[in-house]
Amino acid sequence: MNYLVKYSPEITIKSRPVRTRFAKQLRTNLAKLLLRLSEEIQIKGNWDYVGVEVPATLNHLQPQVEQVLASTQGICFYERVQVFKVNTLDEILLHTLPIFQNRLIGKTFAVRCRRIGKHDFTSMDVEKFVGSGLNTNIKTAGVSLSNPEALVKLEIRKDKLFVVEENFPGLSGFPLGTLDGVLSLISGGFDSSVSSYMSMKRGLKTHFCFFNLGGREHEIAVKEVALYLWMRFGSTHTVSFITVPFEEVVAEILKKVDNSQMGVVLKRMMLRAATQVAQRMKLEAMVTGESVAQVSSQTLANLAIIDKVTDILILRPLAMMEKQEIVDIARVIGTEEFSAVIPEYCGVISNKPTTRARMPRLKAQEDRFDFSVLDKAVAGSVKERIDKIQLDTRKDNNELRIVQALSAGEVVLDIRHPDEEERDPLKLEDNSVEKVPFYKLNSVFPGLPPEISYSLYCGKGIMSKLHASYLMDQGFANVGVYLPE
Repeated sequence: MNYLVKYSPEITIKSRPVRTRFAKQLRTNLAKLLLRLSEEIQIKGNWDYVGVEVPATLNHLQPQVEQVLASTQGICFYERVQVFKVNTLDEILLHTLPIFQNRLIGKTFAVRCRRIGKHDFTSMDVEKFVGSGLNTNIKTAGVSLSNPEALVKLEIRKDKLFVVEENFPGLSGFPLGTLDGVLSLISGGFDSSVSSYMSMKRGLKTHFCFFNLGGREHEIAVKEVALYLWMRFGSTHTVSFITVPFEEVVAEILKKVDNSQMGVVLKRMMLRAATQVAQRMKLEAMVTGESVAQVSSQTLANLAIIDKVTDILILRPLAMMEKQEIVDIARVIGTEEFSAVIPEYCGVISNKPTTRARMPRLKAQEDRFDFSVLDKAVAGSVKERIDKIQLDTRKDNNELRIVQALSAGEVVLDIRHPDEEERDPLKLEDNSVEKVPFYKLNSVFPGLPPEISYSLYCGKGIMSKLHASYLMDQGFANVGVYLPE
């Protein structure tokens, strides 16, 4: 099983030194991700593509390999190919015919050939010869150069023929590690989750900053989203998750600020706090999920006045997008299910919000605010590595049960996202496995029989430990983590 991985167009137009550096970073990132699957996978760099070779003994890893390629920044598209050594047109046809024997029956088709190197034939010679041979040996509907129902793609590099079995789109953007880091303000809802994804898609090393307005349940929900995004789109680089306790800041706003001004003041307080976090981490930009005029605090007038509290660059990937577009992206990337159940805590703070805040009135409102409360919140912020995140110290002295060998009768709850579970199903001979996605676990678990022992499974164990710890704090003693060797 072989793949040709083509660079994002924005990489290919760079100067030679920059292109070389970006391509090297992409190969490094792919090596980190693919070698986790198997050390037998080979990644080979070339000027205009990356070759990925997967031994036939590892064909069962095809879904995981393709998921890695689909989720890695810097890739325009990738092709699953079969590779042959050839010297003549007859050999090219000989290897191409069996692959398309059944695919072209009853269809119009065209042959497209890209050729690099010195040969006794041109690309057009290949297209004509192979097209004629396929049409003669297969009951096709004929050749159609302008609008074919099927496309036969060939690539010839020196004495190697690459026959494309299937073509897949990539994320494009720039490889992680080639651009600076940013701080993404994440609430776990549709907007901030998608904006975080879009900054990661662009190749920005994205750290997460969460303002806790809803307690520990809110915190675990947002950590779920951040973990999912990082594991799927950013796990080649370690980033941080920063929690800023903001309940007292909200309480101070409710006591001191007029109702109509609350939303804008809250956003300004968040930006002030996030600026301090970003400066400590030496980050030069922040990312938010705001879309122009989607809510009252996001009118142009209010966004302008909110931004005045910081000199750090604010990036708004969703600025010109409609809500349905954002939800559609969330559905594609897999965050829709759990974003849908996270309350929009910022949205309930003001009943009659202003759409055009004025600085004199806003300053008068903020003069009432006790800024020591904001300083206390920033001082109390907790910075954790994203792959090490956990909840507060446990309420009891019970240790979290980690299981490597399951006992008889123990049930495993596979809490992975359905997409991940489908690509790599967990199969056990002696224990039953039930599928309960992590975003449903907190509502499903209380209804499970308390006499049965359950172990949570998520692959790496990060999300399983997070949820098991939370369930134990809720009083459930029949839960642990399944972490096979």
